[in-house]
Amino acid sequence: MNGPGGGEPGPVGTGPSDASGGGSRTGRNLPAAVAVGVALGAVVIASLYTVKVFFLLVVLAAVGVGVHELTKAVAARGIRVPTLPLLAGMTAMVVGPYWGGPAFLVGAFAVTAMVVLAWRMFQGTDGFVRDATAGLFIAVYPSLLAGFVPLLLKVDDGSDRVLIFIAVTVCSDIGGYFAGILFGKHRMSPLISPKKTWEGFAGSALACIVAGALLVHLLLGGAYWQGGILGAVVVVCATLGDLIESVIKRDLGIKDMGTLLPGHGGVMDRLDSLLFTLVPVWLLLTLFVG
Repeated sequence: MNGPGGGEPGPVGTGPSDASGGGSRTGRNLPAAVAVGVALGAVVIASLYTVKVFFLLVVLAAVGVGVHELTKAVAARGIRVPTLPLLAGMTAMVVGPYWGGPAFLVGAFAVTAMVVLAWRMFQGTDGFVRDATAGLFIAVYPSLLAGFVPLLLKVDDGSDRVLIFIAVTVCSDIGGYFAGILFGKHRMSPLISPKKTWEGFAGSALACIVAGALLVHLLLGGAYWQGGILGAVVVVCATLGDLIESVIKRDLGIKDMGTLLPGHGGVMDRLDSLLFTLVPVWLLLTLFVG
C-alpha cells in the first residue's frame, strides 16, 4: 500500500529488490512499483468509500498474506509456527473489533496466544520456546497491530481517518524516496539499511507534516498544528517500522518477504511502516477529534 519509496535512499519502505529487471538507479523496477501502488490505492479508496466492511476484507486479505509470508520466512530457518491458529486469530483481530471494540481485540489476541502455545505443545518439546516465541511474535506483528484498523474505521468519519493514516504514511515513503535520490549523502543506519539517509528522512518529515496538517484540517476539521504533530509522529514511526522490517529480514537472511507485488517485494514489505504508524495515528486522532 505504500508509495514508491521502497529500496531507495529515503528512510521509509527500503528493502524490495528489482527482481523483474528494468530497475531505476535505485535498484528497483520503478514503473512496475508505481503501477502496483496506483492499483492498490484504487482498491483501497474504492472499498473504503463504498461499504466499510469491504475495506476490512481488503485488510484481511493483505494481513493474511503477510502472516503467510512471515511463517514461510521463519520456516526457512527451521522455526515451526502453527499457521492455522495464527490465521484464525488474525481474522478475529482484524474483523471483530469493528463491532466489539478494543475489548474484543484484547480478548481475541489473548485467546490466539493461548491456542498458539497449546497447539505447539502437542508437537513436542524440542524447540518449543523458540517456535512459540516466533508464533506469538507473528500474532502481534502483523495481526494485533492491524486490529486497530477496525477501531479507526468504525466511527462515523472512520473512512476519512483511515485515508489520513494511509496517505500520510505514503507521503513519508514518497518524500523520502525523492529527497534521498536528489540529496542523500549521509547514511542513517549503515548496519541495518545502508540506503537510508538523513536527507531522505528530512524529505519524509516535510512531506508527512504538510500532508498531516492539510488532511486533518480538511477532512476532520482539526487544527493545522494537530495534523502537523500527527505527521511528525508518523515519520518517526514509519521509519522505525521499516528499520525493524529490515532487521527481521537480515536476521532471517532474506532480501524480500515475498515476490507477490512487482517492484515492491512481498506484502509485508509494504505493510511494515503502515503497521507501525497505525496505533499512534489512532491514539492521536482519538485525542484530537474524539
